[in-house]
Amino acid sequence: MKEIVSKSRLAIVLSGLEGFYEPKVREEQYPMDSEIGASTLWNASLLGDIEGKVIVDLGCGTGILGIGALLLGATSVSLVDLDKKALGTAKSNVLKVKSEGYSLGNAEFIEQDIGKVDMKVDIVLENPPFGTKIRHNDLLFLGKALETAPVVYSFHKSENKAFLEQFAAKNNAKITHIWDFKFPLKASFAFHRRQIHRIDVSCFRFERQN
Repeated sequence: MKEIVSKSRLAIVLSGLEGFYEPKVREEQYPMDSEIGASTLWNASLLGDIEGKVIVDLGCGTGILGIGALLLGATSVSLVDLDKKALGTAKSNVLKVKSEGYSLGNAEFIEQDIGKVDMKVDIVLENPPFGTKIRHNDLLFLGKALETAPVVYSFHKSENKAFLEQFAAKNNAKITHIWDFKFPLKASFAFHRRQIHRIDVSCFRFERQN
């Protein structure tokens, strides 16, 4: 069986996964960039937060973060999304990776509203909506994530750092690491005027306090 031995190799495999066929504006369904996803997952792995862990990918979309975690040795990953078509693509992506000779842990696909998620795991990975279409939708995801696991990796606009620190404190958690990226929003909708628009996005690692 093949193994992922470098961050660059992980990015290559993730770049071959299918994205959204019909992205939804209201849900802010922008695809996770393979390079950014690989970088974040590699950092999480170096911190001991992937291999052997039970993980949930909240609002998984087409599964890039969850599948990346499986490639790096997660025991199991629950891929949760309300969008049935996106979950179907995530399933196809898992099969594609397996067909390429990679051994994966258990992948569970759950079609469910984030607010109704009720499980306890080791780690949550999420690339939630930024809250530009539905106000504070990102905080709904983060609040649920902090209920679900003691460690959370979550993507948010970099400018919201101070607010996220306050939100974490109110939820008995703290930010331990921040990785900054120029997140590419590729033209997916009719109103997009540029092929790629980059915005300042950070992945925040939150840790719940005992």
